[in-house]
Amino acid sequence: MRAAPPHGTLYTGRVIVTIDGVAASGKSSVASGVARALGVPYVSSGLLYRAATLLALEAGAPLEGARALLTHLRAHPLRLEALPGGNRLWAGERELTDELHSTRVDQGVSAVAALPEVRAWVDAQLRALPEPFVAEGRDMGTNVFPHADAKFYLTASPRVRAERRAQERPEDVPAIEAALIERDRRDRVQSAPAPDARVIDTGPLSLEGVIGTILAALPARSA
Repeated sequence: MRAAPPHGTLYTGRVIVTIDGVAASGKSSVASGVARALGVPYVSSGLLYRAATLLALEAGAPLEGARALLTHLRAHPLRLEALPGGNRLWAGERELTDELHSTRVDQGVSAVAALPEVRAWVDAQLRALPEPFVAEGRDMGTNVFPHADAKFYLTASPRVRAERRAQERPEDVPAIEAALIERDRRDRVQSAPAPDARVIDTGPLSLEGVIGTILAALPARSA
């Protein structure tokens, strides 16, 4: 395994790295770490789906109703602020970021993300972002950016993911595990590794270990 590239000096120009994976596999933390090492923004596609879910819940709109949801989104445009250290999500002047990782959003986001019309809307927002960046989500390497320069897919057992999530939320591990298994079932259509993606089991690795594995696997580029 070759050494990781120097921080902030490797990737320039029109370059995309995709990091997909199952729920709670560490995609956001890993993508942020890789982006910081490369000196480029990282893009969290899931925040757009979560924001759409939150707005729908607040408006009392049915989560399965694509037409009503898209009408609401057009009336309340979302803005994703992609930064190396983290993403922020805005609806007008209101920042939604801290409200997007609640249990009620967790429970509803799969239904919203399964709507083809909403997925097309999110994909359009993502493809309009300027390169370079590291994009994380469910289908970044398969559907949104199939031409990406490097693709990775993160996975781990439901129990490992539940134990990690329990450190962030005051919830019971078995309950979180059951919810993740159901989430995996609902997300199966959207979440699958690209044929040319490198699959990484994050279970036995630390966050730094996953980031280092990805950095070492990236194709070399001149600064």
